[in-house]
Amino acid sequence: MATKKWDRLSAEQTSQLWKRWRQGDSIAEIAFGLDRYPATVRWILQERGGISPTQRRRSARVLSLAERESVSRGLAQNRSFQQIAAELERSTSTISREVNRHGGREQYRAEHADKRAWKSARRPKVCVLAARYRLRRVVADKLKRNWSPEQIAQWLKLEYPGDETMRVSHETIYRSLYVQARGALKKELMTHLRYQRLMRQAKVVRSPGGRGKIADAVSISERPAVVQDRAVPGHWEGDLLAGGTNSYVATLVERQTRYVMLVKVRSKHTEEVVTALKRVMGRLPAQLRQSLTWDRGKELSQHKDFSMATDMQVYFCDPYSPWQRGSNENTNGLLRQYFPKGTDLSSYTQRQLDKVARELNERPRKTLDFLTPKQKLQQTIASTG
Repeated sequence: MATKKWDRLSAEQTSQLWKRWRQGDSIAEIAFGLDRYPATVRWILQERGGISPTQRRRSARVLSLAERESVSRGLAQNRSFQQIAAELERSTSTISREVNRHGGREQYRAEHADKRAWKSARRPKVCVLAARYRLRRVVADKLKRNWSPEQIAQWLKLEYPGDETMRVSHETIYRSLYVQARGALKKELMTHLRYQRLMRQAKVVRSPGGRGKIADAVSISERPAVVQDRAVPGHWEGDLLAGGTNSYVATLVERQTRYVMLVKVRSKHTEEVVTALKRVMGRLPAQLRQSLTWDRGKELSQHKDFSMATDMQVYFCDPYSPWQRGSNENTNGLLRQYFPKGTDLSSYTQRQLDKVARELNERPRKTLDFLTPKQKLQQTIASTG
């Protein structure tokens, strides 16, 4: 193509870039649509931490370009400021200041005046964290203790109920971390966030496609309501946790008790995964083998074999809908503290994986009224005989 792909993006192209990023398009898709290299798009996104800049809007109090053109015509006709102001329904002082600020009667030009006014109107708002030292110090301290921005924002409301100066939204905290130009929080504090990203990702639903179809897959929409309300034990959610060098661990979470099991797999091939899941699930009592809700991955394409061996119905989530197995997704996030992205999971033995699962199962959970998943599971088994 004739386009110079390293040229700066126009205002329209930049707006289109951020719009598509918010919609969830990949960097490669955005670059193709703008006829730019992916590296160019990535650089623009990373410079802002993946957070789109606030769109500037012209205040109704200032003169528009059309009004400035009327002022210019009025001056050319040698009309007074009072006459021009009356026609535009503006005060005389507004017209007087406008003309004197941009060259006077002899040199006033509407387009030039409008560009200068738009440029001079840039007054970046000081970030609340940059302006309030006490608040910034408290937020930084909590981040160092691995609190999430949302936890910090809610805690501040409870801890300082009558002090409006000790208020900040979790989004402001994220922006201060990812957009270093705001000059509030140090970049090193990003290492304390649960998910280590160079920039924020769009929270959108992507269109289906790309992963292929699973033969005879039963959609989650056909899953009985009794599974959804978590009233009956034995319904599980599962997925593969990916590591470096094409290594994986199968993760399983019981929906009612949040009990976790980790399963070592040598690959993500369906024969390997299904065999491993059959072995682990086959050890459970029948009352805890009701159903399994899995991601859309083809590692469970032999789900019929699994169901026949375990007497468990398998339901598949919709494409790009991780919230449909929210307990498992939350657990995978917790596991990233043990297995950061890029970790070679093949080096872990089943005994080591069991130890990690045991730590999670012996940790009190707010959603269980601060019982542990292990205690909840024991209560469930005892109550069902």
